[in-house]
Amino acid sequence: MASESQGALAGKNVLIMGVANRWSIAYAIGEAVKAQGATLILSYLDERMKKDCEALLADQPNGKMYPCDVSKDEDIDALAASIKSDFGRLDTYIHSVGFAPGDAMKNSFIETTRDGWRIALDISAYSLVAVSARIAPLMTDGGSIQTLTYLGSERVFPAYKVMGVAKAALEASVRYLAWDLGEQGIRVNAISAGPIKTAAARGIPGFMDMYKHLNEKTPLKSDFTAEKVTGLSIFLASDASAAITGEVIFADNGYHAMGM
Repeated sequence: MASESQGALAGKNVLIMGVANRWSIAYAIGEAVKAQGATLILSYLDERMKKDCEALLADQPNGKMYPCDVSKDEDIDALAASIKSDFGRLDTYIHSVGFAPGDAMKNSFIETTRDGWRIALDISAYSLVAVSARIAPLMTDGGSIQTLTYLGSERVFPAYKVMGVAKAALEASVRYLAWDLGEQGIRVNAISAGPIKTAAARGIPGFMDMYKHLNEKTPLKSDFTAEKVTGLSIFLASDASAAITGEVIFADNGYHAMGM
């Protein structure tokens, strides 16, 4: 573990939501955050996710984790209250939360039910707004809010379905939050990552075809992994990004720039 006196994030408290497992982007960012000297704060949804959060915090005795279901306002209130009580302030919040019901990902987009739509946008987009509202008062010295998105917000990836709409709402929320929180010195940005072979991604029908296509069409031919996202996340959490807000920044080996 990095010394607290070293690293680009030394002395900072960083909340990460969405550590689904050891292969998730959030887990890789958590490892990078620790290496840069920050104190790690995690939330988890259930006992399975709790085990991976425990593993991530195993070498950081000052870090803490708390249960939180982002679909419940009372859970978010309790999370913010616990962080305030235990840490006093927060410097960075990283939102890596997304979910759509199985039928919404299996059926055609036009078959999306009202309930499937509601759940996908509530968990994947509104959760950023709800948590940001509670933790912004803890960012007493300004700070950084980040979320993870995907190019399916702008272009049609047939397998992505309602999650593409949810990511579009998420990216619009980034811009509106950047305006609302700017006077407090809080920057709000999104990282648009390429497809990564996480457990969640494998639940998307046709994901491996998407992954293969990315590796064939990107200008950079190196294998795209979760670790490719961590450097950008550290930059956005650091003081080096002091003038950057309201942005969707791509980390996808350049795929987004290609026409064919």
